[in-house]
Amino acid sequence: MKILVGWDNAEEAALLELYLSAGDHETKAFLDADELKAQVREGSWDVIFLAMTFPKTAEEGYAIFAELQDEPTPLPVVLGCRTTEMMGLVKYLTHGLRFYLIRDERGDFMFLALSSMESAVAAVHADRAKELASRLREEMDGVRRLQESIIPQGISMPPGYSVSARYEPAEVNVVGDNPVVMAGGDYYNVFRPDPHTLVVLIGDASGHGLKACMSIMAMHTLIRMLGGDAYRDTAAFVTAINDRLCENSIVQSGGGFITLFYAAIDTETHTMHWTTAGHPLPLLHLMASGEVKAIGDGSEGGMPLGIAAGIPYDAASFVLPEGSRVLLYSDGLADSFPLKKEKGHEAFGVNGITAALLACRGKTTDQTLEHLFERSNAFTLGAGRVDDTSVVLVERAPAV
Repeated sequence: MKILVGWDNAEEAALLELYLSAGDHETKAFLDADELKAQVREGSWDVIFLAMTFPKTAEEGYAIFAELQDEPTPLPVVLGCRTTEMMGLVKYLTHGLRFYLIRDERGDFMFLALSSMESAVAAVHADRAKELASRLREEMDGVRRLQESIIPQGISMPPGYSVSARYEPAEVNVVGDNPVVMAGGDYYNVFRPDPHTLVVLIGDASGHGLKACMSIMAMHTLIRMLGGDAYRDTAAFVTAINDRLCENSIVQSGGGFITLFYAAIDTETHTMHWTTAGHPLPLLHLMASGEVKAIGDGSEGGMPLGIAAGIPYDAASFVLPEGSRVLLYSDGLADSFPLKKEKGHEAFGVNGITAALLACRGKTTDQTLEHLFERSNAFTLGAGRVDDTSVVLVERAPAV
């Protein structure tokens, strides 16, 4: 710790310089106001110990204190005042003073001076950390709102189909009691490029925060740019997205990548064409039989996006039966863990998702997602999901 002393008594100033230099501390004491102020402007000091009557009178002392408070980044000041000067403390306290030490006639206050300096510095550091945490919350909230602005609203569905989707961000605790709601790398979209095609996709960028969010924004922009007939050829579409993401410096920095599941449903033939790039396979729920299974066997998967250009991706397809649902989800849902150790490291997983789907055979898609998130949250025993989570549920209605 680096301590400046502005004092009105040469003998006491010398003793303070000695006592406050104990250990690794550095202390300089001054009897001249101009020399003290020059050190404040030129050096990297942590705290100032200032006599109320520095250099000679109470009026001079207050003027110097006020000048120090006007510095762009004011240092914490510990004021030394005699019992006879206590009435003068009021104007200091009303103009920013937080720390003071009573000067007794015997000089015993000197033995308390170092702990007072340390307390003042610690308090200021705590305040700055709290302010930084508040700014972090504000910035992350702004990034999160940017991310949420691309989530589709008011989706118009073709006859015989319904879709529900939901996104929940992760949270992280910083200084203070309020958690920061993190911006993350999850993304989903549902749209109709033409009257007979329903596009459903879900993605997850590696990491959290601004980089993950901007990676997803880059992919969202590319998806909107390609357009046209490319939407229906899922393999070609994902290949084109990958090649362009490999040219994107945001995605490429730090070894980033994005997983993606992309599907185009022909709403006339009810054929679902799909391609996956390292993303968990969706689950197909046949509501009449109660069967829940992955839509593929895993051999259809390709590498995540943004790793290497020129990688070919494969397409697969199947006819979506009447009375069936397809659940697309990010790994934040399956990777939910309980807070308490007695459950070990068991995750909510596909088994938990399957049980939730089976419990909702008579519910709407909105009710099903509500139940799914409730079950996932309950499974964590209060810990909550540590990763952001996106889910899209597509239903082809049963025959009337």
